[in-house]
Amino acid sequence: MLALAGAAACTAPSPTTDRPPSVAALTSGPGPSASDPSPSASVAPPTTGGLRPPDTAEAPAPSARVHLTAAGDYAANVATTGGVLRALSLSGSDAHLALGDLSYGSPGGESAWCSFVTSRVGTSFPFELLSGNHESNGTNGSIDRFASCLPDRLGGVGDYARQYYVDLPRSSPLVRVVLVSPWLTFPDGTWSYAAGSARYAWTAAAIDGARRAGIRWVVVAMHEPCLSMGRYGCSSGPDLQHLLVSKRVDLVLSGHEHLYQRTKQLHEGAGCARVAVGSYSPACVADADTSMVAGAGTVFATVGTGGVALREVAATDPERGYFAATSGAGTDPTYGFADLRVTPDELRFSFVRGAGGSFTDSWVLRRTPSL
Repeated sequence: MLALAGAAACTAPSPTTDRPPSVAALTSGPGPSASDPSPSASVAPPTTGGLRPPDTAEAPAPSARVHLTAAGDYAANVATTGGVLRALSLSGSDAHLALGDLSYGSPGGESAWCSFVTSRVGTSFPFELLSGNHESNGTNGSIDRFASCLPDRLGGVGDYARQYYVDLPRSSPLVRVVLVSPWLTFPDGTWSYAAGSARYAWTAAAIDGARRAGIRWVVVAMHEPCLSMGRYGCSSGPDLQHLLVSKRVDLVLSGHEHLYQRTKQLHEGAGCARVAVGSYSPACVADADTSMVAGAGTVFATVGTGGVALREVAATDPERGYFAATSGAGTDPTYGFADLRVTPDELRFSFVRGAGGSFTDSWVLRRTPSL
């Protein structure tokens, strides 16, 4: 795994004997060098692009596989959240990305919520956290306390549950998942990802480092989306969205909106200098169907369907032209999670039901030799 300059591996527990074999396979292999410097209290602007000169990743075997799941906005409803967690436990996933807004409970109840999760998915399953706004500022618990009872089990690099990345599998990685917290307020202040900021540069460096290392797929996760047919505007910021689209990140995952929404594949270039926010530009759509060419653009998926009460999709939203699939309260309301199955040549995505309605969505990115 590559290490960012100024960052060391996230603290993770030692492997346990009851860890699923697939997880052991994901995390075996060399981790960050022991000479990597420790993270500083504040994020300094990266030097030399923010990454140490990387070794080229060993080409993954054609049979290599990574299976990830993701959702946000959970609560602790036995029927809905419990249904999602039960479906997750049956999915065979190697690891789950929790996209923020966890318990919606009172501060001090973090351990009880962790137990609610682990009683359904297992105590050693990698349930990897990313903060949402409800726990970044302590309103519904502390992200640090959640992270202490649902720790990093994948050997991530950076600040676990706030800003980090993980390469999977660690040996001959297929995918780098970069997890960031744009504009969330933590005890040390609000984290800016505006162009020119240190955290914007960190994100760019993590993406570029994956590409230089020959890692086939790049997925970015953040709690709050920019494009949305929900109740919020571009709370993660247009600069970060522009960065992700301009670098043609394969997939961007988010929560925050209590619904499911997935865009078409978007790109910037001739006729679309920048994906417009608050309106729709057809020139920014690279592909509108369910079979897309990897490297041609970026797909954004909001999966705020982990169990908290769903909200309606705004059918007349001015950004609606960017979206290919939506579901929320009143439109086949379905709780569930994103299911990602990654091979050297394909990234297959499906929405898997855990409770409620019968909504589903599926699509695939296929890599060609030139991309």
